[in-house]
Amino acid sequence: MELQDAVVVVTGAGSGIGAALARRSAAEGAAAVVVSDRDGEAAQRVAGEIGGTADTTDVTDEAAVAALVGRTLDAHGRVDLFCSNAGVFSGGGVETPTDVWQQVFAVNVLAHVYAARAVLPSMLERGSGYLLNVASAAGLLTTPGDAPYTVTKHGAVAFAEWLAVTYGDRGIGVSALCPLGVATPLLLDPLEQGEAAAAVVVASGQVITPEDVARSVVEGLADERFLILPHPEVGTYWAQKAADPGRWIAGVRKLVRNTSRDR
Repeated sequence: MELQDAVVVVTGAGSGIGAALARRSAAEGAAAVVVSDRDGEAAQRVAGEIGGTADTTDVTDEAAVAALVGRTLDAHGRVDLFCSNAGVFSGGGVETPTDVWQQVFAVNVLAHVYAARAVLPSMLERGSGYLLNVASAAGLLTTPGDAPYTVTKHGAVAFAEWLAVTYGDRGIGVSALCPLGVATPLLLDPLEQGEAAAAVVVASGQVITPEDVARSVVEGLADERFLILPHPEVGTYWAQKAADPGRWIAGVRKLVRNTSRDR
């Protein structure tokens, strides 16, 4: 898929990866970029930079996501690419309160479901369209120190895979974006607070910029790759995990021990 002349919707686009995706879409010549975020002022700022349309949307509200798609269809007649990007950490393990588990699940998994429900009918009617679901390397590997994040990002990858299998023969493209460490508040804030999960991510590979991620997305969409891996080493780790899960788990435990000792 090429972004030139495309109508693009990006959620969680007020900062971080979402903002970089919105800016890069505009730079690639998109016909329209809808910058959606729960923080309306942040969405306005990014939209103002690129000549896009700002939209305030809580992605955990299915009706709100449907309304976002409806407004875009009314204004532009189609959605070519829907970037379901919003995500949250929890920083906890099994002891994490149930309501936090549910909130993380709502943002990291159900938001993708709501987006697909809302946008697929018009895409299927046209016989074309693309879904980019932003997951994480945690969806292929793990994030020690954050059980809800790990579990829900696995769910996000699994759902994207299901969409690709189910709709790929009907003109719908699907990609799962799985970066490792990215210099966004989602990583940097927990790192500053001393959370173990963030420290392990930083120890696992280079921390790249949101702009680096956006560049990888453009390349991945052009090739219509299912897995878009801004950190190529994630593919190596994933292969090692599949080849010998026990050895891989032992290696991650060692990484966690070494990271804890260095902190």
